[in-house]
Amino acid sequence: MRLLFLCHGHPDLQAGGTEISTRDLFQALASQPGISGAFVAGVSALHRPQSPGTALQAIGTAANEMLLWTAGFDRFHLSQTDLHGVAPALETLLETVAPDVVHLHHLLLLGAETLQLIRRLRPAAKIVLTLHDYYAICAHEGTMLTTQGQLCHQATPDACLRCLPDRSATDFRLRAVTLRHLLDQVDAFVAPSEFLKARYVAWGLEPSRISVIGNGLAPVAAAPHRNAGRGARDRFAFFGHINRFKGAKLALAASARLSADGIEHRLDLHGGTAFQTPEFLADFDRLLAAAPMAQHHGAYTRDELAARIQDADWVVVPSLWWENAPLVIQEALAHRRPVIAADIGGMAEMVSHGTNGMLFRAGDPRSLAETMARAASEPALWRALVRGITPPFPLERAVAAQLALYARLGVALPRAAAPLPRARAPRRRAA
Repeated sequence: MRLLFLCHGHPDLQAGGTEISTRDLFQALASQPGISGAFVAGVSALHRPQSPGTALQAIGTAANEMLLWTAGFDRFHLSQTDLHGVAPALETLLETVAPDVVHLHHLLLLGAETLQLIRRLRPAAKIVLTLHDYYAICAHEGTMLTTQGQLCHQATPDACLRCLPDRSATDFRLRAVTLRHLLDQVDAFVAPSEFLKARYVAWGLEPSRISVIGNGLAPVAAAPHRNAGRGARDRFAFFGHINRFKGAKLALAASARLSADGIEHRLDLHGGTAFQTPEFLADFDRLLAAAPMAQHHGAYTRDELAARIQDADWVVVPSLWWENAPLVIQEALAHRRPVIAADIGGMAEMVSHGTNGMLFRAGDPRSLAETMARAASEPALWRALVRGITPPFPLERAVAAQLALYARLGVALPRAAAPLPRARAPRRRAA
């Protein structure tokens, strides 16, 4: 079986959760006997210069990974405008790889028209699209978050017009009709959370076309807990990109409240600030200065996560939008750190309040501060939540579930491909 994976970014250039999870899944599938193919990621001038004479570029030393220059992209329409550059390169890829399955993991940079091109050039191939966020539904960066920072419950032309008044209601209607039409080319969709599936069903996709398959995480050696004895577990860590949606500023506001109340704690923020506006960065710096027990440690690589999480008792995930399936929650649970997360979207599916972490009211710094204060003052609670942690959805089961989906679409699997393993109750360890 031959696979072509298409993603909007490569984790070596843009280490987001979607990029990391997608490449991990491809590598795990490609390591199965009888399976081969290619992982192709979009790239623009934000990541590296264009190579002259070709839209394709090498990335690292992996023979089955490459980049596709996709700079001519219209973010509102999710449309690739550089068809003279992108279409011939995709045609070459489809002829060379000759995939049985083309599995897309985003329409960003690649463009929704890619679906029609694949269908025309490889009519027998099955097309699968994993829905990692809400870009098809929401023209405001796919967040379902208004420009005023409020949660959006339904993307209607009137609601979208309030966010993007430079557009017309007709623009939003045509955008939705066009994208739904192009998505008809897809044989099956994957949603990593039930919440995201429900959003797309409400938008108009048939429920039977969407399979819920979690993003798998490869096994990791859990970083040891710091030696606090029976004392306070008052060290909190934020991991993720410092941007408008991930809630770093909310975490700083909560830390400032705790400091004002005389509650000892430490908040370490780990993440880069690339691509942010000067206004956002100035506000972030102001909030950081107002939170004396918080510190920003900058960007980190995946290999550095274990060392950075070792000092943390809790991982805080204060995202302001309906996160789908944050990789940081999986990583925190793999390292046996209870998670304090906003009570919305896929975060509320992954964190069970009172079992493996705690939930707070999304967007509310007071609620987060109160939750952190309780966490810092009740070491027995920390121990109980650590005991309640079970390993996150393993990569091997994600691989098996994806293969089962391909088989349901009529793709002939290699005989040696891994069968779906039986679910086993994870063993718990004492804190």
